[in-house]
Amino acid sequence: MGCESKLSRLRVLLVEDEKRLATLLKEAIGDYFEAFDVAYDGIEGLKRFRERNPDVVITDITMPKMTGLELAAAIRKERGETPVVILSAYSDKEKLLGAIDAGVVKYFIKPFDPEELLSYLCELSETIKKRSMVELMPPFTYDLQSGQLFKKGVLVRLSRRESRFIAQLLHSPNHYLSNEAIKERLWEGEEVSDERLRTFIKRVRQKSDKALILNLSGQGYALNFEG
Repeated sequence: MGCESKLSRLRVLLVEDEKRLATLLKEAIGDYFEAFDVAYDGIEGLKRFRERNPDVVITDITMPKMTGLELAAAIRKERGETPVVILSAYSDKEKLLGAIDAGVVKYFIKPFDPEELLSYLCELSETIKKRSMVELMPPFTYDLQSGQLFKKGVLVRLSRRESRFIAQLLHSPNHYLSNEAIKERLWEGEEVSDERLRTFIKRVRQKSDKALILNLSGQGYALNFEG
């Protein structure tokens, strides 16, 4: 195929309620990627998306609890640049009319050849790589593809939750999140006190720079791009 090295840097999330198909697809192409996670409905898919920060989401269109288009729309709202690929039965074609508005970049009609999907992901990897580095407050950069923060090109060692916090701020409108939104996205289903949140933010600042995370009148936090 000739692009294994490009694919090996990608993290993929597959959301497919047909477990047999999900297993077959993972066995066919999963080993090409840095990570290939599977979820079996849209709600689980959105949770995995938030946890795993994938580069690409591949999702069935017709699923219980949350459809593929609803999932794509939720992903676009949280992290608009993440490409979403739809897997669709031929009978779902009319549903695909809303795919562009939901941020879908490509769809494949079942049954499809996994090699076709791999070829498309090879093309997509170039676009993902080009836009993966984001300039924050100098000298900080954030790599969207790896989910890592760098200072003068040197990795800042953050925990997975701390890295997700930076990513969530980066992808939110005006790069801002309220205290409650941070708690909900980083500690889903947990009761989190204001004190625990402040301690968490303090730790991120200690590892990076106090000025990188702005406190907006006790209402929430924002990323600083100005320096």
